[in-house]
Amino acid sequence: MTKAEKKRYEMLNSNIPLLVSKLAVPTIITMLISAFYNMADTYFIGELDDTLATASVGVAMPLMNIVQAIGFFFGHGSGNYMSHALGRGDTEAADKMSDTSLILSFSFGVLISVLGFVFIEPFVIFLGATELIKESSAEYISILLIGIPFIMSAFTMNNQIRFKGNAFSGMIGMAAGSLLNVVLDPIFITILKMGVKGAAIATVASQIISFIILLFITGRVKVRKIELSFTQTIFSALFRYGTPSLMRQAVIGISAICMNNIAKGYDEPMIAAISIVQKITWIGVSVIIGFGQGFQPVCGFNVGAKRYDRVRFAYKFCTVFSSIFMLIFGAVVFMLSDNLIAVFRDDPMVISDGTPMLRFQCITAVTQGIIVMTNMLLQNMGKTFLSSFFAMARQGLFYIPIMYIFSSAFGMFGIWTAQSAADILTALLSLPVMFMLLKELREKEETATI
Repeated sequence: MTKAEKKRYEMLNSNIPLLVSKLAVPTIITMLISAFYNMADTYFIGELDDTLATASVGVAMPLMNIVQAIGFFFGHGSGNYMSHALGRGDTEAADKMSDTSLILSFSFGVLISVLGFVFIEPFVIFLGATELIKESSAEYISILLIGIPFIMSAFTMNNQIRFKGNAFSGMIGMAAGSLLNVVLDPIFITILKMGVKGAAIATVASQIISFIILLFITGRVKVRKIELSFTQTIFSALFRYGTPSLMRQAVIGISAICMNNIAKGYDEPMIAAISIVQKITWIGVSVIIGFGQGFQPVCGFNVGAKRYDRVRFAYKFCTVFSSIFMLIFGAVVFMLSDNLIAVFRDDPMVISDGTPMLRFQCITAVTQGIIVMTNMLLQNMGKTFLSSFFAMARQGLFYIPIMYIFSSAFGMFGIWTAQSAADILTALLSLPVMFMLLKELREKEETATI
């Protein structure tokens, strides 16, 4: 039995909770390390006793959301296709998709970098920079632009590795770069006294290292034939399976831009507070996304093999586990909210702006379980339109209109509660979709056994 055959047998026959957990642990670690490295810039910049610098770093967050969106488009689009192909035993199709999507991902990264350099000043204003932080934001982002092709390609490769059922290998590549970022941040920011510029250099250097490590892990450093295939089948699969991820991550970036621009009407501490709250809540969301990423290859292999009973059981297990985790996470963070914000920026104005917002989001954190897992199942089952719509619902359909309506009607209280209101509405939308999916899987299961 070959390695690929052994992997296929494991994915189609192993105990679901143990299999999902085994695949999820490396991805959870990867997501957490990524979350902590994203927080590292904010933390070490915060040590400079400069709220404006913290706000400058926060302005770049929507850009990183967009970069991640495109990286996930190619990674999830190709990865879902690859897991289905491997479930059928078609390794050649999987290899062609892997190489083609990586080349496309890197090329899009280069395009974004070039456009960013050409339009840097209007770009940072569009992202939400005020006049006071425009220059430092441009300095930070202009350096980040150098690393975008590598960051985007690293996201793509990591997801391809994960969808092949080798989550631990993908974790090594991403974790190495993230840990290096944490080490380099204090060196460039504090010791070399480079401030915001040093934070950007540390991020770019660490992500290029991560990219190189992932090239080794995927075997692309060795001299081998690159399997490129720019066919309708490849592009159709990328859009079918990757569009929901693109929409989900892109709308997160767009909503962050909108919130930054609303916050301009208040002050720079508000922008800093929003950035810090987003990074704290992202820790909890990272865990359940990582757990869901352990679910996705199991789902992909079993959908490809028409083992719908296993898909249904895995979805239920992951939804319940994620909801319980987020309930506990929300309770703990609620009690420690002001202290957690002070860790990143011990400024009374930042703490007073951020604490109520963080606590409201903690109250509705439990909704993330059903929201994330339902969207992932829709994506894996190839329901492109519904999955894309659902992916945009939380941050686009609900959050963006609510933030404008609430901030206009209720002022700062509206900013604090907008995300929580969007979470409740998205969870209510998820319930009928969940029952629809479970019914469809049961019907497919009955048809497959006839």
